[in-house]
Amino acid sequence: MAYSKLTSTFLLISFIATLLSAHTNNEKIHALKNNGLLIYNKQKSVDSFHDMFSQGDFYGRLRSNNFYFAYKQPDSSHYTQTVGSVGGSFVFKSAHFKGFDTILGLYASQAFFVDKNDPAGSLKAAKDTFSRYNYVNTGSKSMAVLGQANMAYTYSQTKFTLGRQLVETFYTKSNDTKMIPNTFDGVVLDSKDMKKTRIKFAYLQKQKLRDHTDSHSVLMYGDANSSSHIKPQWSQNDDGAMHRGLSYSALKAAGKPTDAPLIVLDAQNSSIKNLKLNFSSYLVPELLSQVMGEANYKIAFDGFSITPGLRYIQQFDNGAGKVGGASLYKIGLNGYKDANSLNAAMLGARVVARIKDYRINLAYTGVFNKADLVTPWRGFPTAGYTRSMGMYNWRANVKSYRIELVKGANSKGIYTTPFLQTSVLYMDGDKSKAETDSLFYYAGIIQNLPSAPQFQYRLRLGWRDFISSAAPISNYLDSRFELDYLF
Repeated sequence: MAYSKLTSTFLLISFIATLLSAHTNNEKIHALKNNGLLIYNKQKSVDSFHDMFSQGDFYGRLRSNNFYFAYKQPDSSHYTQTVGSVGGSFVFKSAHFKGFDTILGLYASQAFFVDKNDPAGSLKAAKDTFSRYNYVNTGSKSMAVLGQANMAYTYSQTKFTLGRQLVETFYTKSNDTKMIPNTFDGVVLDSKDMKKTRIKFAYLQKQKLRDHTDSHSVLMYGDANSSSHIKPQWSQNDDGAMHRGLSYSALKAAGKPTDAPLIVLDAQNSSIKNLKLNFSSYLVPELLSQVMGEANYKIAFDGFSITPGLRYIQQFDNGAGKVGGASLYKIGLNGYKDANSLNAAMLGARVVARIKDYRINLAYTGVFNKADLVTPWRGFPTAGYTRSMGMYNWRANVKSYRIELVKGANSKGIYTTPFLQTSVLYMDGDKSKAETDSLFYYAGIIQNLPSAPQFQYRLRLGWRDFISSAAPISNYLDSRFELDYLF
């Protein structure tokens, strides 16, 4: 999409916003949490179809995301990257009428970078500010998409939502930390009718990653047979955790579906005092499935608490291993006990101490020496344990250790007192796969201006230090600065 078309889109949306703003609640809560989730005010209940829309709320967001990625010792394929972007979102949430409500969300982004200095295929975190696939085929550095469009029905404490939507479960996340969230097309049941239990069931036919303008398969990697355009691998699921061996051609040759749905069951229970139990599972028919179980038990003392937690993940190969192999990135890569099996597992353990406004998280995760974990829907297996900024652990026989300190966390998403987060992560790579051990140092701050709480800034800094001099790349700095204005 050309920049002029993007500008016209914003003008149109702004006009619609002006019309709708007369009906919005000026005292509404509209806040942004540290994990990228937006907090909205509770939807009203009305008595007519007309009021369902006229009494709805409109939410606007303008944002800027800027990235500086630099290697200590650059070479011909690893060099400094500087990318800026601006964009925004306009979300309309209707009121409730006889249990029904609807959400419509429009999102846009414009990236700025010098093509010859920052080739699209080499960009790191900044790649999500535009569509690489559109860029190499049309030259466009902008996106304008319909991110949410759904209808919901609520009965008692159970809600059914049909259409394009944000789906927050262990395996699926909106992960709205760039410019446009990760969304899904399907149906979701979200119920709190069982005492002290929340259950979500999702049947998701399509996904739209943050840097895509069109929906795509949930578990299929593009290739020359799926698209005749340039870089067809960017046309389908090209998430960092996507299995490259599950390509269109490989699935077709094996008689496997290229458009299989993602089916997710997610549950949390707190029936036992101080004990929180989490369960989640996914199924991609004829290919792969996974289950996760987690327990966290809070031990309270005078003025502080300690919560030990344990997480276990088991992955079941239902035919995907023979198609793509045990590795996410290269079929038959050395270091795998069975190169054609995706049976895998992970164990995580942590201890979280809370003292007043501080939280200390000491955690470990280890993927068993079997196969890589496949979770390309922006839900991370090590989240809350050893995930730090852009550092993940889903490779077989990789162990991670992290200590994290957080100050100023709150559930309201308005940080007039700064939210501070620091951590040190040690990753023990599998030497049989030529992986290098490394340390990752992270520091981040989020703050809403006390005089203008609708304005928020975020600064995140990460430094990766490879312990071995034989690392394939040098140490690097990953820095990100974001500005958000909510209205």
